[in-house]
Amino acid sequence: MATPQRFLLITYAPALVADDDRPITTARAMEQAIPGLSLTWSISDEGQFIPLAQRDAWIAQEQPTRGMPLLCNGNEQQLVTLTGWESPAGVSAGRQAQFQVHAKWRRDPSGIKVATEVLAAVAEAARAFWGHVTPSGTASDIALQTSPTVGGPPKPPRGLPALKLPEALRAPEVPHRLGWLNYWSAATARLLGFPDATRDAELLTRSRRTASGGWLVQLTEAPLDLDDPAHLDALLRAYARFPEIGGRAPFAAGPVSR
Repeated sequence: MATPQRFLLITYAPALVADDDRPITTARAMEQAIPGLSLTWSISDEGQFIPLAQRDAWIAQEQPTRGMPLLCNGNEQQLVTLTGWESPAGVSAGRQAQFQVHAKWRRDPSGIKVATEVLAAVAEAARAFWGHVTPSGTASDIALQTSPTVGGPPKPPRGLPALKLPEALRAPEVPHRLGWLNYWSAATARLLGFPDATRDAELLTRSRRTASGGWLVQLTEAPLDLDDPAHLDALLRAYARFPEIGGRAPFAAGPVSR
Protein backbone atom coordinates (compact mmCIF):
# COMPACT_ATOMS: atom_id res chain seq x y z
CA MET A 1 0.00 0.00 0.00
CA ALA A 2 1.34 3.45 -0.91
CA THR A 3 2.23 5.72 1.99
CA PRO A 4 -0.41 8.48 2.32
CA GLN A 5 0.98 11.85 1.33
CA ARG A 6 1.30 14.32 4.15
CA PHE A 7 1.69 18.02 4.62
CA LEU A 8 5.06 19.14 5.95
CA LEU A 9 5.27 22.39 7.91
CA ILE A 10 8.47 24.10 8.97
CA THR A 11 9.01 27.52 10.50
CA TYR A 12 12.22 29.32 11.46
CA ALA A 13 12.18 31.60 14.51
CA PRO A 14 14.62 33.24 16.93
CA ALA A 15 16.42 30.75 19.18
CA LEU A 16 14.78 29.76 22.44
CA VAL A 17 15.89 31.48 25.63
CA ALA A 18 15.59 30.49 29.29
CA ASP A 19 11.98 29.96 30.41
CA ASP A 20 10.75 30.51 26.84
CA ASP A 21 7.04 29.73 26.59
CA ARG A 22 6.94 29.37 22.80
CA PRO A 23 7.03 25.54 22.74
CA ILE A 24 3.92 25.41 24.92
CA THR A 25 2.08 28.24 23.16
CA THR A 26 2.91 26.72 19.77
CA ALA A 27 1.40 23.37 20.79
CA ARG A 28 -1.72 25.11 22.05
CA ALA A 29 -1.97 27.19 18.87
CA MET A 30 -1.84 24.11 16.66
CA GLU A 31 -4.53 22.44 18.74
CA GLN A 32 -6.77 25.47 18.25
CA ALA A 33 -6.14 25.46 14.49
CA ILE A 34 -7.23 21.83 13.96
CA PRO A 35 -10.70 21.06 15.37
CA GLY A 36 -10.60 18.27 17.93
CA LEU A 37 -6.80 17.98 17.97
CA SER A 38 -5.18 17.02 21.29
CA LEU A 39 -1.39 16.82 21.26
CA THR A 40 -1.18 14.93 24.53
CA TRP A 41 0.91 11.97 23.39
CA SER A 42 4.50 11.32 22.43
CA ILE A 43 6.15 8.39 20.64
CA SER A 44 8.82 6.14 22.13
CA ASP A 45 12.00 5.09 20.34
CA GLU A 46 10.22 1.79 19.71
CA GLY A 47 7.31 3.55 18.00
CA GLN A 48 4.81 3.17 20.85
CA PHE A 49 2.42 5.96 21.84
CA ILE A 50 3.13 7.46 25.28
CA PRO A 51 0.29 9.38 27.01
CA LEU A 52 1.26 12.70 28.57
CA ALA A 53 -0.88 13.42 31.61
CA GLN A 54 0.91 16.73 32.26
CA ARG A 55 1.81 17.75 28.72
CA ASP A 56 2.80 21.38 29.33
CA ALA A 57 4.92 20.54 32.37
CA TRP A 58 6.64 17.81 30.35
CA ILE A 59 7.44 20.26 27.53
CA ALA A 60 8.91 22.73 30.03
CA GLN A 61 11.03 20.00 31.60
CA GLU A 62 12.37 18.76 28.25
CA GLN A 63 13.00 22.16 26.67
CA PRO A 64 16.52 22.86 28.00
CA THR A 65 17.99 19.86 26.20
CA ARG A 66 15.59 19.10 23.35
CA GLY A 67 13.97 22.39 22.36
CA MET A 68 10.48 20.97 21.84
CA PRO A 69 9.95 17.24 22.30
CA LEU A 70 7.86 15.24 19.86
CA LEU A 71 4.13 15.59 20.43
CA CYS A 72 1.36 13.75 18.61
CA ASN A 73 -2.35 12.99 18.78
CA GLY A 74 -2.00 9.26 19.46
CA ASN A 75 -3.99 8.33 16.34
CA GLU A 76 -2.00 6.16 13.95
CA GLN A 77 -4.58 6.46 11.15
CA GLN A 78 -4.76 10.27 11.28
CA LEU A 79 -1.38 10.99 12.81
CA VAL A 80 -0.49 14.62 13.57
CA THR A 81 2.97 15.42 14.92
CA LEU A 82 4.69 18.54 16.22
CA THR A 83 8.28 18.96 17.31
CA GLY A 84 11.11 21.50 17.28
CA TRP A 85 14.80 21.97 17.88
CA GLU A 86 17.57 24.52 17.76
CA SER A 87 19.47 24.99 14.53
CA PRO A 88 23.03 26.02 15.54
CA ALA A 89 24.40 29.37 14.42
CA GLY A 90 27.02 27.75 12.19
CA VAL A 91 24.41 26.23 9.88
CA SER A 92 21.74 28.92 10.11
CA ALA A 93 20.93 31.99 8.03
CA GLY A 94 22.71 35.09 9.28
CA ARG A 95 24.87 32.81 11.42
CA GLN A 96 22.25 33.13 14.17
CA ALA A 97 20.90 30.11 16.02
CA GLN A 98 17.23 29.54 15.28
CA PHE A 99 14.29 27.61 16.67
CA GLN A 100 12.86 25.31 14.00
CA VAL A 101 9.32 23.99 14.38
CA HIS A 102 8.21 20.98 12.32
CA ALA A 103 4.70 19.55 11.97
CA LYS A 104 3.08 16.85 9.82
CA TRP A 105 -0.50 15.83 9.11
CA ARG A 106 -2.40 13.96 6.40
CA ARG A 107 -2.99 15.58 3.04
CA ASP A 108 -6.67 14.73 2.80
CA PRO A 109 -9.67 17.07 2.39
CA SER A 110 -9.75 17.92 6.09
CA GLY A 111 -5.98 18.45 6.12
CA ILE A 112 -6.19 20.81 3.15
CA LYS A 113 -8.99 22.75 4.80
CA VAL A 114 -6.96 23.59 7.91
CA ALA A 115 -3.51 24.05 6.32
CA THR A 116 -3.55 27.85 6.15
CA GLU A 117 -4.79 28.22 9.71
CA VAL A 118 -2.21 25.75 11.01
CA LEU A 119 0.64 27.64 9.36
CA ALA A 120 -0.60 30.98 10.65
CA ALA A 121 -1.11 29.66 14.18
CA VAL A 122 2.23 27.88 14.48
CA ALA A 123 4.28 30.63 12.83
CA GLU A 124 2.74 33.40 14.92
CA ALA A 125 3.06 31.44 18.17
CA ALA A 126 6.71 30.65 17.46
CA ARG A 127 7.30 34.27 16.37
CA ALA A 128 8.80 32.94 13.18
CA PHE A 129 10.74 34.85 10.56
CA TRP A 130 9.26 32.69 7.81
CA GLY A 131 7.89 29.24 7.14
CA HIS A 132 5.91 27.12 4.72
CA VAL A 133 3.52 24.19 4.30
CA THR A 134 4.11 21.88 1.34
CA PRO A 135 2.89 18.39 0.35
CA SER A 136 5.56 15.79 1.10
CA GLY A 137 6.10 14.71 -2.50
CA THR A 138 6.58 18.27 -3.73
CA ALA A 139 8.80 19.09 -0.75
CA SER A 140 11.20 16.35 -1.86
CA ASP A 141 11.79 18.08 -5.20
CA ILE A 142 12.13 21.49 -3.56
CA ALA A 143 14.67 20.10 -1.07
CA LEU A 144 16.93 19.21 -3.99
CA GLN A 145 17.33 22.91 -4.69
CA THR A 146 19.79 23.14 -1.81
CA SER A 147 21.32 19.64 -1.88
CA PRO A 148 24.91 19.71 -3.20
CA THR A 149 25.91 16.86 -5.48
CA VAL A 150 29.16 14.88 -5.39
CA GLY A 151 30.33 16.99 -8.29
CA GLY A 152 29.56 20.32 -6.66
CA PRO A 153 26.53 22.64 -6.54
CA PRO A 154 22.96 21.35 -6.41
CA LYS A 155 21.29 20.32 -9.66
CA PRO A 156 17.57 20.62 -8.94
CA PRO A 157 14.98 18.95 -11.16
CA ARG A 158 12.29 20.50 -13.33
CA GLY A 159 14.26 23.68 -14.10
CA LEU A 160 14.02 24.91 -10.52
CA PRO A 161 16.75 27.36 -9.46
CA ALA A 162 19.65 26.22 -7.30
CA LEU A 163 19.54 27.83 -3.86
CA LYS A 164 22.30 28.59 -1.38
CA LEU A 165 22.64 26.66 1.86
CA PRO A 166 21.12 28.43 4.88
CA GLU A 167 24.49 29.36 6.39
CA ALA A 168 25.32 31.33 3.23
CA LEU A 169 22.25 33.58 3.61
CA ARG A 170 22.78 37.07 4.93
CA ALA A 171 20.00 37.27 7.54
CA PRO A 172 17.53 34.98 9.29
CA GLU A 173 14.66 36.82 7.60
CA VAL A 174 15.73 35.47 4.20
CA PRO A 175 13.56 32.46 3.27
CA HIS A 176 15.56 29.40 2.24
CA ARG A 177 12.94 28.36 -0.31
CA LEU A 178 9.32 28.62 -1.38
CA GLY A 179 6.48 26.23 -0.57
CA TRP A 180 2.80 25.87 -1.35
CA LEU A 181 1.70 28.07 1.58
CA ASN A 182 4.27 30.62 2.68
CA TYR A 183 4.42 32.58 5.92
CA TRP A 184 6.50 35.76 5.80
CA SER A 185 6.87 37.90 8.89
CA ALA A 186 6.54 41.67 8.48
CA ALA A 187 10.35 41.92 8.38
CA THR A 188 10.65 39.19 5.74
CA ALA A 189 7.91 40.76 3.61
CA ARG A 190 9.75 44.10 3.70
CA LEU A 191 12.99 42.39 2.71
CA LEU A 192 11.27 40.74 -0.25
CA GLY A 193 9.48 43.91 -1.28
CA PHE A 194 6.09 42.26 -0.83
CA PRO A 195 3.46 43.27 -1.62
CA ASP A 196 3.87 45.31 -4.77
CA ALA A 197 0.42 46.23 -6.04
CA THR A 198 1.42 45.75 -9.68
CA ARG A 199 3.81 42.80 -9.63
CA ASP A 200 1.94 40.85 -6.96
CA ALA A 201 -1.64 41.38 -8.11
CA GLU A 202 -2.24 37.66 -8.73
CA LEU A 203 -0.52 36.50 -5.52
CA LEU A 204 -2.54 39.00 -3.52
CA THR A 205 -5.74 37.24 -4.54
CA ARG A 206 -4.49 34.27 -2.49
CA SER A 207 -2.75 36.18 0.32
CA ARG A 208 -3.79 37.68 3.62
CA ARG A 209 -2.28 39.53 6.54
CA THR A 210 -1.72 37.92 9.93
CA ALA A 211 -2.36 39.37 13.37
CA SER A 212 1.31 40.32 13.78
CA GLY A 213 1.49 42.11 10.41
CA GLY A 214 3.04 39.21 8.50
CA TRP A 215 1.68 37.60 5.35
CA LEU A 216 0.31 34.22 4.29
CA VAL A 217 1.01 33.75 0.58
CA GLN A 218 -0.52 30.81 -1.30
CA LEU A 219 1.11 29.98 -4.63
CA THR A 220 -1.66 27.82 -6.15
CA GLU A 221 -5.31 27.18 -5.37
CA ALA A 222 -4.81 23.42 -4.92
CA PRO A 223 -1.83 21.95 -3.05
CA LEU A 224 1.34 22.43 -5.07
CA ASP A 225 1.92 19.52 -7.49
CA LEU A 226 4.95 19.90 -9.74
CA ASP A 227 3.60 17.29 -12.16
CA ASP A 228 1.01 19.94 -13.05
CA PRO A 229 2.64 22.33 -15.58
CA ALA A 230 0.56 25.25 -14.31
CA HIS A 231 1.77 24.64 -10.75
CA LEU A 232 5.40 24.33 -11.83
CA ASP A 233 5.03 27.59 -13.76
CA ALA A 234 3.57 29.31 -10.69
CA LEU A 235 6.54 28.20 -8.58
CA LEU A 236 9.06 29.30 -11.20
CA ARG A 237 7.37 32.69 -11.56
CA ALA A 238 7.45 33.18 -7.79
CA TYR A 239 11.18 32.43 -7.70
CA ALA A 240 11.70 34.93 -10.52
CA ARG A 241 9.67 37.54 -8.63
CA PHE A 242 11.61 37.08 -5.36
CA PRO A 243 15.30 36.49 -6.24
CA GLU A 244 16.34 37.17 -2.63
CA ILE A 245 14.83 33.81 -1.65
CA GLY A 246 17.62 31.27 -1.37
CA GLY A 247 20.30 33.97 -1.66
CA ARG A 248 20.17 34.25 -5.46
CA ALA A 249 20.42 38.07 -5.51
CA PRO A 250 21.54 40.88 -3.20
CA PHE A 251 18.96 42.55 -1.04
CA ALA A 252 16.79 44.82 -3.16
CA ALA A 253 14.53 46.17 -0.44
CA GLY A 254 17.10 47.66 1.89
CA PRO A 255 18.22 46.56 5.35
CA VAL A 256 15.98 44.50 7.57
CA SER A 257 14.40 46.37 10.47
CA ARG A 258 14.50 44.47 13.72
